[in-house]
Amino acid sequence: MVRALLIEDDRKLASLLREFLGQHGVEAAVAEDGSHALRELSAQRFDILLLDLMLPGMDGLSLTRRIRERWKTPIIMVTARGDDADKIVGLELGADDYLAKPFNPRELLARIRAVLRRAPADAETPVFESGGLRIDFAAREVRVEGVRQSLTAHEYDLLSALARNAGRVLSRDQLLELVKGEDADEAFDRSIDVHVSRLRQKIEPDARHPRYVKTVRGAGYLLARES
Repeated sequence: MVRALLIEDDRKLASLLREFLGQHGVEAAVAEDGSHALRELSAQRFDILLLDLMLPGMDGLSLTRRIRERWKTPIIMVTARGDDADKIVGLELGADDYLAKPFNPRELLARIRAVLRRAPADAETPVFESGGLRIDFAAREVRVEGVRQSLTAHEYDLLSALARNAGRVLSRDQLLELVKGEDADEAFDRSIDVHVSRLRQKIEPDARHPRYVKTVRGAGYLLARES
């Protein structure tokens, strides 16, 4: 599942796009202004950003500049402003594509897929850090307070899925899909809690009072993000 952040203040359009994209494998969260978008980006990982230039408060070009100071997430600008100057400035600031309103949602979907094909793997977060926990995705290496931890493949994949969605509660079904996909076996499904328990034994200072991998009663698990 592709995760997108739709930065759009038109609630009706945002709702329609969210529904359409969701039917085609793109899960879209919505932010109605620049401040909301920056909070969402700080809280969780997205694969692509769909950014309207005409926003209340901070405009889309200023927001693009702020985003590029911290994140490399691909950006598609979606706007009613068809001025070539805006398009050029947006691309120079780091946008990856530009789509003028009105547009066919299928064209937006095609552009999302094209941009993601061009984007390098792990372009946004090659390394995740939270407090003393550090995950190097390229090396598949986990360190706690500088000490390398020896995780099984299942434990690493579980931690990686939580880290890529840090601050977001993931249900057991969501974790199963993220870690194993459609090829998940029933044994792994039944043992997610066991894998979490074993993971905590390796990365938590006190596994009985987890600092990183938190349980949200009745909902699932989340990885806390610390500065």
